[in-house]
Amino acid sequence: MTSTQAASSRRLTRIATMQILCEVDCVRHDAEAVVARRLAEEHFDSQSESFLKQVSAGVLANLGEIDNIICGFAPSWPLNQMAIVDRNLLRIAVYEIVIWRETPPKAAVNEAVELAKTFGSESSSKFVNGVLGSVIESIDEK
Repeated sequence: MTSTQAASSRRLTRIATMQILCEVDCVRHDAEAVVARRLAEEHFDSQSESFLKQVSAGVLANLGEIDNIICGFAPSWPLNQMAIVDRNLLRIAVYEIVIWRETPPKAAVNEAVELAKTFGSESSSKFVNGVLGSVIESIDEK
């Protein structure tokens, strides 16, 4: 697999992860059932399946910590007032940057911003970029 194919595969997996988290967040379906259904419906390669499971489970297992981080860097926007796509893209990126640390921070931000442009509102990409930029600055200061 070329690096371009890998990046494309990772993006598609992030989209699926975002959709899983939005479904769990919005309609409160059981996360494990949603992941299992998604894996049965789509054919992910082993790396993509592993990434999807790791990130979706990691976000949900650390949801309180992740949401506190987001709230700390977006104090004017209570989580329940954020667009569901924005909220879950931020959760994925914060998980990847702060907790999992397997993804280079700038790559996690770029991916979140690109997905916000595609799936969010007109202002989503700027909002996501601003919050995640502040998260990275905070990490850099430490």
